[in-house]
Amino acid sequence: MNRRKFLGLGILAMAAIPATLSAIASIDFRATKPDAWKAKTVDAAVKALFGDIKPEDKGIKVKAPKVASNGGSVPVSIKSDLPLKTVAVFQNMDPESAVAVFNVPEDGIVDYFLKIKLKATDANGGNGVVTVIGEGKDGKFYKGTMSLQVAKGGCEG
Repeated sequence: MNRRKFLGLGILAMAAIPATLSAIASIDFRATKPDAWKAKTVDAAVKALFGDIKPEDKGIKVKAPKVASNGGSVPVSIKSDLPLKTVAVFQNMDPESAVAVFNVPEDGIVDYFLKIKLKATDANGGNGVVTVIGEGKDGKFYKGTMSLQVAKGGCEG
């Protein structure tokens, strides 16, 4: 075997190791917790994903517009300084409450931005709530919430 071929195989092997370790560490929540994705309420979705938990209402900051003009693309940002291993996003406005679950890599920083789809606020004026649950590396659960309205017809008027 010549030197170039040997070095090429070595580089390929080194690149494959982190990808394999990352795949082993992450959990496919859609496959392992299918009931969470069918749950009609936030509480039912949280219970299907994590069991009976009592998250502390601290440590996770959720930001979204107070009035979202376009329910088809509502910007949401999530930040936390806590050492988390899982971050799950839920909402109470659409038929299925679970939105997304993220596996936080070792020493990862939780500073996420995503856009979610929400139906318009109901005629009774009830606000929607985006809830984020974080599973800490310490085994505890933490929560952050944000209340918002979604304007009908994609406009604020």
